[in-house]
Amino acid sequence: MKKIIAFILVFCFLFGMRVSAKGSVTVSSECDISDINVPLDNTPVNAAIGQTLDIKAKSVVLMEPNTGKVLYEANSDEQLAPASITKIMSLLLVMEAIDRGDISLETVVTASEHACSMGGSQIWLEPGETMTVNDLLKAAVIASANDACVALGETIAGSEEGFVAMMNERAEQLGMTKTHFVNCTGLDAEGHLTSAYDVAVMSSELIKHDLIKDYSTVWMDSLRDGKSELVNTNKLVRFYEGTTGLKTGTTSKAKYCVAATAERNGMELVAVVMAGDTTNDRFNGAKKLLDYGFANYNFSSIDAGLSEGFTLNIAKGTRKKITVRAENALNILLPKTASGNIERKTVFKEDITAPVKKGEVLGTVTVTMGGEQLGEIPIVADEDVGKLTLSVTLKWILKGLFKL
Repeated sequence: MKKIIAFILVFCFLFGMRVSAKGSVTVSSECDISDINVPLDNTPVNAAIGQTLDIKAKSVVLMEPNTGKVLYEANSDEQLAPASITKIMSLLLVMEAIDRGDISLETVVTASEHACSMGGSQIWLEPGETMTVNDLLKAAVIASANDACVALGETIAGSEEGFVAMMNERAEQLGMTKTHFVNCTGLDAEGHLTSAYDVAVMSSELIKHDLIKDYSTVWMDSLRDGKSELVNTNKLVRFYEGTTGLKTGTTSKAKYCVAATAERNGMELVAVVMAGDTTNDRFNGAKKLLDYGFANYNFSSIDAGLSEGFTLNIAKGTRKKITVRAENALNILLPKTASGNIERKTVFKEDITAPVKKGEVLGTVTVTMGGEQLGEIPIVADEDVGKLTLSVTLKWILKGLFKL
């Protein structure tokens, strides 16, 4: 009998049905158990820059999120149905609402009839059921629950329609020109489209919020005092070293999608795979993209090349010279095979005249390699220098006289 009950529970999990047993609720997920527990293809990716990766998907992109630099792409601008990776924008708006203080993780949300009617992946919210923002985030991020996502959107904007308007406005602000949202869940709808590149852009913005990783890195959790078990739909969390998130998506129209983020040796990358042929193809495709990025790129720190205590002449000041310093070093994303001499060109302001405040920009170091400009480093005053006035001069004279 126990085996029969276990079989029924697993069957219902796989096919999105709800079962109550001693008050428990089975979560409907977009990924089935058999897929989630299958390890990734561990074949190392040794492709060099410029080589083509064998990824069975319609559109892919690999981006470094701090610079926005695309490290690899194939058909990354085609508009496609995004499925639940739509929720990346929904979650970004939630994170920003928390930052503004509009809501908190302890805010209690009451599920509406509309939120409970979503279908697809869900935690089977009941109309009138209450849950904290924290628990709804668990459901939306880990289990990709549509009902939880809509409940969060309604809390922020009053309605899903209002929330979707906010999503489209934020997409426009981020320069996501291939994106138009119709809902906040990713359920297939006419005109609900984005691109792999745009997904990488909104993913890069979302992971600026460290809070999201408290959810996107969790493999298993639960709700309702343990009665609802959650398993992350992103198998990379379990099987890929350094994974920090982020979101899967699956519908009949969108096929198999994933936006995956991972960090190694201080470098984080965003890999997007859209319209994969199979669920394993999307995860193995993301792994190939991430492996490619980590194998071929890293960050290099380049300083301004100024000696300690470097000074400049200053006119009409209480001092004849002013000490300057580099405001920062450049942290440059470079191919590991990059070659060529690092060159620095330093230009200071002409006729620096007092008064000058500490931190004021007095020059710039332009850093190049092989003729390509890598960036600029501001050179700033390391001290205040006041203007030499008649009253200051008289004070000096009087001070000198009293010393005689």
